[in-house]
Amino acid sequence: MLLTVNQPAPAQDTDRRRIFAAPYCELTEEALLRHFQTRTAIQYFPVPDAVETARPKIDGMLQNQFEFNGECHRLPSPILWLDNPSQDREWLILLHKFYYSVGLGMAYHETNESDYAEKWVELTKSWLQTVPNDFLPSDVAGRRIQNWIFAQHYFVSTRQPSCVTPDFYLAFLESLHNQISYLRDHLTPTRNHRTLELCAIFLASVVFPEFADAAEWLTSSRDELVKNIQSDLLPDGIHCEQSTDYHHLVLKNYLWIRKLALLNRIEMPGEFDALVKKALEFSLYSHRPDGAIPSLSDGDSRCFLDLLQQGYELYGGEDLLYVASRGMQGHPPAERSKGFDAGGYYILRSGWGDRDESYEDERHLIFDCGPLGAGNHGHLDLLSFEASAYGKPLIVDPGRYTYDESGPVNWRAMFRGTAYHNTVLVDKRNQTSYEWRKGRFRISGPEPERELAAFASQPGLDYLHGIARSHEYPVIHERKVVFVNGEYWVIVDLLKAQEPHEYDLLFHLSPQAQGRIWVGSSHDTLSIHSPQLILAHPFVPNLQPSIEEGFVSLSYGEKHRAPIVRLNQRNLCACFLTVLYPYRDDTPTISIDMPESQEGLQGFLSAEPAMARIAIVRDGRQVHDELLLTGQVVPDGGGAEALATGHLRVSRTDQHNRLLFQYQV
Repeated sequence: MLLTVNQPAPAQDTDRRRIFAAPYCELTEEALLRHFQTRTAIQYFPVPDAVETARPKIDGMLQNQFEFNGECHRLPSPILWLDNPSQDREWLILLHKFYYSVGLGMAYHETNESDYAEKWVELTKSWLQTVPNDFLPSDVAGRRIQNWIFAQHYFVSTRQPSCVTPDFYLAFLESLHNQISYLRDHLTPTRNHRTLELCAIFLASVVFPEFADAAEWLTSSRDELVKNIQSDLLPDGIHCEQSTDYHHLVLKNYLWIRKLALLNRIEMPGEFDALVKKALEFSLYSHRPDGAIPSLSDGDSRCFLDLLQQGYELYGGEDLLYVASRGMQGHPPAERSKGFDAGGYYILRSGWGDRDESYEDERHLIFDCGPLGAGNHGHLDLLSFEASAYGKPLIVDPGRYTYDESGPVNWRAMFRGTAYHNTVLVDKRNQTSYEWRKGRFRISGPEPERELAAFASQPGLDYLHGIARSHEYPVIHERKVVFVNGEYWVIVDLLKAQEPHEYDLLFHLSPQAQGRIWVGSSHDTLSIHSPQLILAHPFVPNLQPSIEEGFVSLSYGEKHRAPIVRLNQRNLCACFLTVLYPYRDDTPTISIDMPESQEGLQGFLSAEPAMARIAIVRDGRQVHDELLLTGQVVPDGGGAEALATGHLRVSRTDQHNRLLFQYQV
């Protein structure tokens, strides 16, 4: 697919006085290369992308075999840079971001094989002779500038391969200067793209003080980075786009910029550090015990524990070290569960592996009661959640899969829609109007009104109560999450309306559950068995359960089959009460009983107290848990920061009716 541009490839500028400060503008090509090969005053370091610099990918590129997002193409030599062999524009974007130039440098550094250096020169020379500055968006230029500078660390600063000739290196520097100058005039106005663009300019100003504009680049990029972090991070440190993945990518940029400034004795304002620390705190809590983050809104599910390690090295903090090392070093965070009110993410944990269980075995749930998010990365997922236990994700967010909207199935729209999240789907409609306009699906209506009615965390009991009011249908959805004794969750969904609607409660299971689901029942309870998880729900007259085929995407361009549990009711108002019971070894038995006096689940829809009794048989022991929900809501103005009182009581008795514990919030 050919993409058109507005101008031909620019001719190389030969006026070195415009590019280099004195005395460097007077040096010969040979002297200039020798200077950059031998200087020692500048301290910098590469920041490779682990996926895009993997050695198999890099070795394939020696034969012009390029693989991005799981899609491989053999490109001609020389490469036709303005052509896209893929239907997905993201493929072409990755080609032009040049992550692989860092991978070529790493391979050359490790093997000293000249093929890697020669390929870097070939690709870089071909690109700068062909591609105009205005080809593709500014963020692509920002990432390419960073990767070119990281690559030169291997090919110029630490080694001197013979293929890096004086004339090539001068053309390389001239192109870098031109790209940076263009980027400064075409910065993205806001958010994560602007961040990486400013990071590129900051990096260039530090690594190339020989450039005539370097001092001005440094001052302006530092000032703008401070403004950008203040506008892009919410007061609790969560990135405004509401994506767990993009939060960490932005944090990664800020951390290496802070380290670069420290190495070169460049002062950064205190407010910059304060916000980075807040962003690190969200990273600390959002990481699951297995070391990965959930892929909430656009992004991948992957590990960013190295960022916590970097945070510890920059700022200290034994809790950062503890989570970075997954409990092997440092000290656990003071709080077990944590709420981030501005971003609307709430994390419930059973512990930090510092008591009776290992770090990996702890239970972890993250709940979304936040805004859709700035930009175009938010998913239609209000009141959705992810849950993991015993080292495994169990209830998962399916991810993003792709940004491409071509083809017979619009996978982008599917993965972004409400049906692809762990919440209640009303009348098969998205929570927000999401319509096809100008060649793709776009948000075309107001996002739902949201309210966090309660968040309480005490020893033995955590409680969340979120409320969603969509403008797409006249139904109020309340979700209450009860975390009992750090052991299991009870999810209570209340749907309130003035006329009948169809309600689908959805749970997306992990790919490991594919083909391993079975349904059991007793006289009072429906049980859906998945590896290391039981979903139990009391029988109600019109409940229709089903297991459907879905997909989960852990990284861009890849999707895996995974089951979806659907519990359907059609009613005026409806209540779902789902016990999510994770386990490691022996399968427990779960049954749920409702007092006859409250007419089953209907009692939870009133303002009166409602009760559920849960019987658990596990490891040869039987216990009975009694949940009493009062139906109360925090008064308006009470705020999410204050602990709710009088919402919930949980008590446990053994088979001899002896009280084992009682908790209340």
